[in-house]
Amino acid sequence: MKLPLVELHLHIEGTLEPELIFDLAARNRVTLPWASLPELRGQYEFDDLQSFLNLYYRNLDVLRERVDYGDLTRAYLERARTAGVRHAEIFFDPQAHTSRGIPLLTALGGVRDALDTSEADWGISTKLIVTFLRDRSAAEALAMLEEILASEFRIDGIGIDSAEVGYPPELFTEVFELARANGLHLVAHAGEEGPPSYVWQALDLLGVERIDHGIRSLEDEALLDRLVTDRIPLTVCPFSNVRLRVIDTLADHPIVRMLDRGLLACVNSDDPAYFGGYIDDNLAALDREFGLGPDRLALLAHNGVEASFLDAAEKASLSAEVDAWRAAQA
Repeated sequence: MKLPLVELHLHIEGTLEPELIFDLAARNRVTLPWASLPELRGQYEFDDLQSFLNLYYRNLDVLRERVDYGDLTRAYLERARTAGVRHAEIFFDPQAHTSRGIPLLTALGGVRDALDTSEADWGISTKLIVTFLRDRSAAEALAMLEEILASEFRIDGIGIDSAEVGYPPELFTEVFELARANGLHLVAHAGEEGPPSYVWQALDLLGVERIDHGIRSLEDEALLDRLVTDRIPLTVCPFSNVRLRVIDTLADHPIVRMLDRGLLACVNSDDPAYFGGYIDDNLAALDREFGLGPDRLALLAHNGVEASFLDAAEKASLSAEVDAWRAAQA
């Protein structure tokens, strides 16, 4: 049996595989600057977060119709099932589409079309978290959130992502206040390239329940104490950290130190089409590098369950599945 997994840090746009890019380009008559898959794959070397984002946003131009967003989401869910994912809380960046002239509800509706049947079709429960681009204005994010709340489409939470340095969480307090007033869950990318102070702001000014990335929290002992004491989850993405040069090599990744420090850290894939692997690939690579073994692999899976926005009964059920997997490894 596969280790049952919960994925909490996954950008649906970041699952756009090169093959699907070419398929959608043909369907929508979009001219690509690359003549072949190998030529496109040759672009997948990044110096930092911004160099990745430049390609990421360029590739999104092939997404034009509601059905495209549904196909993208279904392709991820199919791959997630093979990885052992039982529950996924998926990020969706509406501004990455509306900025290209795609109607908000076209993009959101396509994603929801796939998620609404995810449990029946793939055995994966899902939640949808709308993430706003922090390098665009908070006023734009606020207006977009108001439009989503007035629409027929359900979302489960909001977050902020994209370029981090120079765009502190405090810029988005009003957006998060509106989300909180409407019963939405709150998360934020912080402490990836940005300093530990951004993690503090996300916690104290935005009131987030979960920190996405957060590995620079290790630079601040007082922050670590806060994260451990309050059981604030960190959704860690090892392949992403290496490919975006947040760390040099996988051997330098702090995941074991984070677990040993008592942090509620879990492993995720972030943008797997760009970073070389899905959640199971990340875990397998960490296991090879650090010899995690069944106990630490089960701990990471349990942490994902605890960090999720599932209810208590759903968490208990998934935790029992993880325990059954661990017992089978004896």
